[in-house]
Amino acid sequence: MPTLFDTLQLGAVRAPNRIFMSPLTRAKATREGVPTPIMTEYYAQRATAGIIISESVGISQQGLGWMNAPGIWLDSQIEGWKPITAAVHEKGGRIFCQIWHMGRMAHSLNSGQQPVSCSATTPPGHIHTYEGKRDYEEARALRADELPGIIADYAQAARNALRAGFDGVQIHAANGYLLDQFLRDSTNHRTDQYGGSPENRIRLLREVTEAVIAAIGAERVGVRFSPNGKVQGTIDSHPESVFIPAAKILQELGVAWLELREARPHSDYALAEVTDQPRLSPEIRKVFTNPLILNQDYSQKEAEEAVETGRADAISFGRLFISNPDLVRRFRGNLPLQKADMATWYGVRHGTKGYTDYPFAT
Repeated sequence: MPTLFDTLQLGAVRAPNRIFMSPLTRAKATREGVPTPIMTEYYAQRATAGIIISESVGISQQGLGWMNAPGIWLDSQIEGWKPITAAVHEKGGRIFCQIWHMGRMAHSLNSGQQPVSCSATTPPGHIHTYEGKRDYEEARALRADELPGIIADYAQAARNALRAGFDGVQIHAANGYLLDQFLRDSTNHRTDQYGGSPENRIRLLREVTEAVIAAIGAERVGVRFSPNGKVQGTIDSHPESVFIPAAKILQELGVAWLELREARPHSDYALAEVTDQPRLSPEIRKVFTNPLILNQDYSQKEAEEAVETGRADAISFGRLFISNPDLVRRFRGNLPLQKADMATWYGVRHGTKGYTDYPFAT
């Protein structure tokens, strides 16, 4: 019976334990999307995680619309990541780059261009921009002839990630961003080969995954879904009709692992609106037989039970890794956990506060 502290093989990468660090946007890069030196210390502090999944990393100027988020399409960005990945490896860690296109969740005041999506829709709420808080803008519907260029951006981002020293990539197809927008019927109103039926809505994800696999090999590719609930105004009326066949396709393509962020009734995750949609991980587990990682609001006890019973192969933790850089040690020794200061989660203005200043257990 496996435990959280057992090793796990994910394609070409062997994780030393099953306590993964989930992607956490912290907004510490420059306005040009170049990682900064403080990020090296932050990631190195957390290198004992079985796998670190990096914060979301933009694949293009078009796709990066979050203030001070990092990118991976420019040489300067690649060079900025190199000391980070080297520091993680020096500490014995493994790190994957989460490659990201925001789609309609971007804003022109951050990206310099109108946001794009599968259809012309506007997200609810507001976004922080370099010129202050603004309402989201209506996204422009992508033409079919523009999609090959976006697919190529994902593939190039994967190549760039390996150049930067990452062990692999995770394709971000969750949380209401571009690939998730194509998957769900609340945002995808297309009538061409990328819209309508679940098979058509899955098409872009499949083509992106195929391109990334061709670029770096399936053994270094993971994917992230958020199949149930509503995130940033994005939902599907019948998620089981989309995400179960999508997971089956990923298994057929041979991706190394799949992570699911699943909304739970007691969740206080700010971006997720909990609905009565059931968790799909039990059904996805039947069609995706490579390592399955579950995420969101797991306690140590719940994580142990999920791994020991085989419901998951590993659990990824987010907020607990913000405030407990030595989370693996704390779990192993049943040591007290520190709480994160939410006011310091995002932005360069906080400097080291709430970022690299959380103490290690003594």
